Amino acid sequence: MQAISISRKGWRIIAGVVVLLLLALFIWKWGQWQARATVGAGYGARMTCSCRYVEGRTMDSCKGDTEPGMEIVSVSDDPTDQAVTGSVPLLANRTARYKKGFGCLLDPER
Repeated sequence: MQAISISRKGWRIIAGVVVLLLLALFIWKWGQWQARATVGAGYGARMTCSCRYVEGRTMDSCKGDTEPGMEIVSVSDDPTDQAVTGSVPLLANRTARYKKGFGCLLDPER
């Protein structure tokens, strides 16, 4: 049995096709990834805001209150506005603000 030999040009063509397929997958799934990231960022912001401003806990004590799989969502606190912003890098940001009598509410999406 003889081994198949692929030239440098052949490898470049294969690499180009793989890159194009990955780019097509990226474009095809972008909307779904962005939608999931928006939900995750909103969930993280809302849960952390409630922990922080409804329950009166510290940000450190609120870290363990989210569901597994939320590690990609980072949250930041704005004590002046009593708001927490959840972020998924390059995909989504959502902010929840404490409103007396209503709890923490998500800001409308832009």
